[in-house]
Amino acid sequence: MVKQYQDLYSLIEACEKIVIFTGAGISTESGIPDFRGPSGFWKTNKPVYFQDFVSSQEARRIAWERKFNAEKTFNKATPNEGHLAIAHIINRKNGSHLITQNIDNLHQDSGVSSRQITEIHGNASYAKCLSCQKRYELASLKKYFIKQGIVPNCMVCGGLIKTATISFGQPMPEGEMRISYQKSISCEFFISIGTSLQVYPA
Repeated sequence: MVKQYQDLYSLIEACEKIVIFTGAGISTESGIPDFRGPSGFWKTNKPVYFQDFVSSQEARRIAWERKFNAEKTFNKATPNEGHLAIAHIINRKNGSHLITQNIDNLHQDSGVSSRQITEIHGNASYAKCLSCQKRYELASLKKYFIKQGIVPNCMVCGGLIKTATISFGQPMPEGEMRISYQKSISCEFFISIGTSLQVYPA
């Protein structure tokens, strides 16, 4: 095992263009359950599909209720040693890049800059209008939801506001997927951590 660590260290030191690809497993030590694991979210909750979110106010209410209930877990989570080790590598190597399936913002909290990370499944720490992409902070939306039982429409264009994550049935973000592909095929060393590599297209 020691030799394996030494070999990994040698490879990291020898390369400048390193891509690290992470999934939910990197965050379980921070207290965030793997969505598909034994205690995962989808074992006890039927997903709200994107088309249902768009077409049904009741589906939107359920989605937002789940989101605000899950905040207790997300808000107390902090980066673990895995996040910090990845940040250390990314910050040392100018040509490196992090691609993540995770939506918990822990890589950013560990010190990875936004220019060196691509989130292919979005980010649950804020919301966006589906039409004009205006960003909304969750605290103000939560206050409105508690009072009204719904989240308001966008104040700019009247569009639907949704957490800035990719839901089941929602198209993957083209820009992020393009960047991920380009970074992957041009790297010298690709490291995959905490993912089963079973979910398409990731």
